[in-house]
Amino acid sequence: MVQSESPWKSVKDLVADVSKHQGEKSFSSSGLYGAMHVPTEMFLQTAKLKMRHLPTTGGGPAITALLGGHVDMTVGGPAALTSHIKAGKLRGLAGWGNKRHALLPDVPTFMELGYNIEYYVWVGLFAPAGTPDAAMKVLRAAVRKAVDDSDFKAVMAKLNTPLNYLDAPEFQKFWDRDAKQLAEVVKGIGRVEAKK
Repeated sequence: MVQSESPWKSVKDLVADVSKHQGEKSFSSSGLYGAMHVPTEMFLQTAKLKMRHLPTTGGGPAITALLGGHVDMTVGGPAALTSHIKAGKLRGLAGWGNKRHALLPDVPTFMELGYNIEYYVWVGLFAPAGTPDAAMKVLRAAVRKAVDDSDFKAVMAKLNTPLNYLDAPEFQKFWDRDAKQLAEVVKGIGRVEAKK
């Protein structure tokens, strides 16, 4: 979670200010129910806060809305935001992972701040149901080898994108927990009607 020209120096400041001005402060996202909207709502629901939502047409426009002073904060991944934070244009308030990002060691995680929330944008490899075990074994080994490849790791590091490989059994546990958590957040958002 990042913000720009606001007096918020921390999540504690944000919570105090938004609590006093429920529904007046705003955030931008890449669109309804997307990878920037859902985690913001996850935090807002947990902290019992209300903010106005500016859905845009993508992550770039959402960040531009923040940089331009049209909203008070946004959420995004390290690849898109780290350069703005390092340049002093944005301030990182909290991270969504289970540990601090290596490039932003001064930005605490929500877990550290007492909020029991995590959010990840992840990629998984899926195969059709009924794929033979022998084929699945080969696929899993190939993916593991690709993730461990030093060139791949170097590219991901250059993109400020941390890796966390989970093999099928661990990924299934993660999937089940993540799907349940996200369903609860989306239910809390409710149906968003288009304005006529």
